[in-house]
Amino acid sequence: MKFMKLGSKPDALKADGKSVRYVSSELATDIIITVGEVKFCLHKFPLLSKSNRLQKLVSKANEDNSDEIYLDDFPGGPKAFEVCAKFCYGMTVTLNPYNVVAARCAAEFLEMTEDIDKGNLIFKIEVFLNSSIFRSWKDSIIVLQTTKALLPWSEDLKIIGRCIDSIASKTSVDPGNITWSYTYNRKLTEPNDIVEETSQEKVKLVLRDWWVEDICELDIDLYKRVMITVKSKGRMDGVVIGEALKIYAVRWLPDTVDELVYGSHAQRYKSLVETIVCLLPCDNGVGCSCSFLLKLLKVAILVEAEESSREELMKSISLKLHEASVKDLLIPARSPQSTMFDVDLVQGLLNRYMSEEKEGCNFEADEKKDKVNDESLLRSMSLLNVGKLVDGYLREISHDPNLSLASFIALSQSLPKSARPNHDGLYRAIDIYLKEHPTLTKAERKILCGLMDVKKLSIDASMHAAQNDRLPLRVIVQVLYFEQVKVSANAQSIGNVPHGPSNADSTGDDESKQTEGGSCQYLDNQVCHLNIKDGELCKNGKLNKKSSKNSRSGTQLLPSRSRRIFDKLWNVGKGQGENRSSETSGSSNSPTSIVPGDTKSSGSSLRHRRHSIS
Repeated sequence: MKFMKLGSKPDALKADGKSVRYVSSELATDIIITVGEVKFCLHKFPLLSKSNRLQKLVSKANEDNSDEIYLDDFPGGPKAFEVCAKFCYGMTVTLNPYNVVAARCAAEFLEMTEDIDKGNLIFKIEVFLNSSIFRSWKDSIIVLQTTKALLPWSEDLKIIGRCIDSIASKTSVDPGNITWSYTYNRKLTEPNDIVEETSQEKVKLVLRDWWVEDICELDIDLYKRVMITVKSKGRMDGVVIGEALKIYAVRWLPDTVDELVYGSHAQRYKSLVETIVCLLPCDNGVGCSCSFLLKLLKVAILVEAEESSREELMKSISLKLHEASVKDLLIPARSPQSTMFDVDLVQGLLNRYMSEEKEGCNFEADEKKDKVNDESLLRSMSLLNVGKLVDGYLREISHDPNLSLASFIALSQSLPKSARPNHDGLYRAIDIYLKEHPTLTKAERKILCGLMDVKKLSIDASMHAAQNDRLPLRVIVQVLYFEQVKVSANAQSIGNVPHGPSNADSTGDDESKQTEGGSCQYLDNQVCHLNIKDGELCKNGKLNKKSSKNSRSGTQLLPSRSRRIFDKLWNVGKGQGENRSSETSGSSNSPTSIVPGDTKSSGSSLRHRRHSIS
């Protein structure tokens, strides 16, 4: 920290209690100057030789036959006046970053200019500011912090502007040329980038964001002005600006919601959030992480920030929604919403993202037709990430009993089919929703499960779905059907591959047969499981007694329509290729379609009982 000593005489200014100061001298004092609650008993001659304003005030007091002067609204208060008085007497006084602004404003108030005396206080303070303070990184920040209590004097004297310009200029210096000290308490994720070993010694390298922690101590108004100046110079990367805003937000925003919303500084937090939003880098959200932007949006909603601030945040977030995590999207809902989380907000973000995605795709199609470029590949990857994000978010909010089916469906259908090459995540979300909402009607369950394409389920998900009692029977049948189709297709493709005498080929053939056999065995088990379940329904009296009496054997417990469906499925798996096409010709898309011939053969039975497949 820089400092400057003025004067050489010993300090003769004494205190008499808390409200009286006097100069210890053989000569009696002849003037009393009151500053605030403190009275200074001084001599006219040393004061008048340095201050033009005191000359005027003393002259007026003599006309009124008074020996007392009142200095109202004196900048810096009694302490600043004491510095000026000591300078007039030639006493030793020390200027430093903490008192130099107050002394400068006080000297301006007293008009201690060069016109009155050469080398006056204003001149000396200006020399100290320009030669020492503004050349020092930390001293410039300290001085800037002290200026707020001295407004409007510090503004009129352009001390604030000069401090800000000094700070902003230093942030733009090449990190390799930085020799002054600074604060850096963040964990270094890549130590090898910080210390470089040479043949002689280790050289410490400076990161581009070396300055962001030191300016965090500034008040929000001054911080805003510094950041605007830093950005205006055009030398600072948007990523560094984003890091600086993040560090400042972490420094000043509280951790608890109660303190944020109901504390005594709630209005200050609102102003802070709105200021940070207006300082976001103008790079389409590239400078800030999506996680930080979502947390800032959460705070903006809690403190009821201006609509324009929230709109700006949502715009930035939608541009990089693919970088978000499910945890970041779990923003608590506020009244009058009845859900746990703000689903409408996420729906809005997703709609914005898809609008931007469509505009980008249309632009690429017009600019570069029939060309696959890096940008289109990045868009495809981003869309896949958003698909995983939405499915993960659906899994989390499905636990909410107040989540409506319409909201679930709308959020799920916001994505194009290309965003979900695999439907395992969507299946898990649907399963959780069915579990947490057992009162869904049969039609609602059908609509919900219709969101899922069973052909896009993995083997593990298909195995789980085939045993899932919460799914409609129709969906379970579809799962079994398409799994068997896959097995049959794999078996047919393996059978068409010519086999050589090599051990590798024979081994691969054996493994494929084992896989096929295992899948068939699994489907056998699922069919038996469904047979047993329908058999239990028979025992409970839920099946018609007549159908039980007319059954051909005790083990044939499935309803006639369901039995024919499973017979069709089994024929697909076990029949020859020629028979397979004829047996499935009655069904175009759904595995539950019924061949007309089968319907006729069992017409009399179906007249007495009907079993629908849910």
